[in-house]
Amino acid sequence: MSSSYALITPDRQAWDAFVQGHPQGHPLQSSAWGALKSAFGWSAQLLAVVGPQGICAGALLLSRRRLGLSAIYTPRGPLFSGDPLIDQVLLDGLVRIARAARAVFLRLEPNLFEDQQRAGDLHSFLLLRTFQPTDPIQPRSSVHLDLTPEPERLLAGMSKGHRADVRRSAREGVSVEQPGLSGLAQFYAILEDTSRRNQFGIHTRDYYEMVVREFADAAQIWIARRDGVAEATALTIGWGGEALYLYSGSTDAGLRSGAQHAIQWAVIQWARERGCARYDFWGVPDEFGQAAQEPDPAEQARLEQQAKGMPLYGVYRFKKGFGGRVVRYLPAYDRVFIPPLYQLWRRRAAL
Repeated sequence: MSSSYALITPDRQAWDAFVQGHPQGHPLQSSAWGALKSAFGWSAQLLAVVGPQGICAGALLLSRRRLGLSAIYTPRGPLFSGDPLIDQVLLDGLVRIARAARAVFLRLEPNLFEDQQRAGDLHSFLLLRTFQPTDPIQPRSSVHLDLTPEPERLLAGMSKGHRADVRRSAREGVSVEQPGLSGLAQFYAILEDTSRRNQFGIHTRDYYEMVVREFADAAQIWIARRDGVAEATALTIGWGGEALYLYSGSTDAGLRSGAQHAIQWAVIQWARERGCARYDFWGVPDEFGQAAQEPDPAEQARLEQQAKGMPLYGVYRFKKGFGGRVVRYLPAYDRVFIPPLYQLWRRRAAL
């Protein structure tokens, strides 16, 4: 490799500019995401390969320690260059950091779909360097909505039921606000109530506050009201070319009034105005992702039928109804350094 390429720790501004300009750039590779996670039990580090034209590859690394050992993880990354020589420099740097931290394993989670042109090449590149496929931490399958059409076309692209719910919420007087941190208490109250009703875990209130503080105007709290009463809420990120639907909740009244549909229609328009090209609805049952990639119609039908019996089928219908397409990412890839402890760590730790 030419000596004109070197590994550095970039400053936040330079790193974020690189991530926003990279074809696989993602908010979970931003410096703000690293700062957020650093406040809640992780250590964050930026690593970049620089050459004559500036940063050409890199990764945000998150590490977690346990009993003197660690695990290291790159959410929706690394951001490779596509040049095997440059990418090898990056991998070598990641491995050196992992070994120095006494990592049991290093996990990569590329932000590439299975059907993208570079996916097969990257898969082979990592397998040849002793990385093994494993389940990702972030959702393997999701629904992505292309935001480049005009709003009228986006509305027309929704399911008939979703269009009706968006219009019904407006007729019933549902209004959508962006209150900033002044809406945090109401956001969290609805989220807590929704988590109890549907039995899923949530973060602490401080965590959501930190999301908004770190991402500034790229993160928005949304509150939908009818007759002055809050009926639904969401927290979204619109950063670079990607908008993310990360956290949300609705009251029973909000489920009846279509309040969450009203929020999503407002988010879609907000994200377009920010210059986001796509909206990630963030996670659906993986069987739908498998079915979308399955060439055999009989097996595709079997997978879809299996997914319809899952508790999250309603979540899938809600997200898919906005007109997006189902996508499936490559798996995660682990490089194992201490094999006897690998399975034990995975059973007992969050990573």
